[in-house]
Amino acid sequence: MDTRLVIIPTYNEKENIENIINAVMKLPLEYHVLVIDDGSPDGTADIVKRLMETTCEGKLFIIERAGKQGLGTAYITGFKWAIEHRYDFIFEMDADFSHNPQDLLKLYDACANEGADLSIGSRYITGVNVVNWPMGRVLMSYCASMYVRTVLGVNIRDTTAGFVCYRREVLETIELDKIRFKGYAFQIEMKFTAYKCGFTIKEVPIIFVNRVLGTSKMSGGIFSEALLGVVRLKVSSWFRKYPKKQA
Repeated sequence: MDTRLVIIPTYNEKENIENIINAVMKLPLEYHVLVIDDGSPDGTADIVKRLMETTCEGKLFIIERAGKQGLGTAYITGFKWAIEHRYDFIFEMDADFSHNPQDLLKLYDACANEGADLSIGSRYITGVNVVNWPMGRVLMSYCASMYVRTVLGVNIRDTTAGFVCYRREVLETIELDKIRFKGYAFQIEMKFTAYKCGFTIKEVPIIFVNRVLGTSKMSGGIFSEALLGVVRLKVSSWFRKYPKKQA
């Protein structure tokens, strides 16, 4: 039987964390949840630990880190934990309901039944499926993905997506300690590395809804890091030998 783990990084998500965990736990397939909390001063971790001892015992886990250390390092920590605990499918998801927990089923199906090694919850595979974002942010995100796709030469329409399912083999093959980016460029680097390793990538259409509760962590500086980082990523790929998917 397949085992599935959803990794949710958090910083000050007390308004959302209990509801998002409960929504995942109510899905018709069993998903475990690992929260990576970067020292949230609002008590996010306390809520998770209460749920661990009550309604979600044995299915919910937490790793607490001291201070904000970046999205990328949070996911790398979670990936290593997932590999150690031998989960078959590992998911990335935000805590704020911008990703619909029901779509975890579609991402899983793409990997478990449709031949993908990595599936992406894509905002742009069937047009622009974003709700409640200012038009400037939609354009910035869409154009950034076009830019990344062109520079890196990958046929992925939503390169910055943070709603993803990996087969464990992908994370075991990618040299996680060589992933350099810590911000949203991390999402680009992971997809590009999986592509260079020869894994099959499938985009699954989703509707992305801007958060209602809590504060967004996105900024223009984060996009700047991603855009400049893409060039560095492309150049470094010319001199790097990537491990390959096992037949």
